[in-house]
Amino acid sequence: MATITRADLAESVRQTAGLSGAESYKLVDLFFAEVSESLVRGEEVKILGLGTFKILEKKERMGRNPRTGESAIISARKTISFRPSAEFRSKVANA
Repeated sequence: MATITRADLAESVRQTAGLSGAESYKLVDLFFAEVSESLVRGEEVKILGLGTFKILEKKERMGRNPRTGESAIISARKTISFRPSAEFRSKVANA
């Protein structure tokens, strides 16, 4: 299974849009920066045909250390959630 990197995305943009390598890399970086900044501000990011990214607030809770079995408090935190669109799920299921 291959991994797609920013450089791979930039190369794909370069070939598709006809931009220079530097311009396509900058475009990919700007896209990811905007998505990141929007999530930090607490906004949902919806990308048509892909899905929705959002921040979830997890409350403090009791947990257990699986190695020792000892109870421990898991602190409150924020985490990123991604919910794929129906179109994207269908593409993946039929691939």
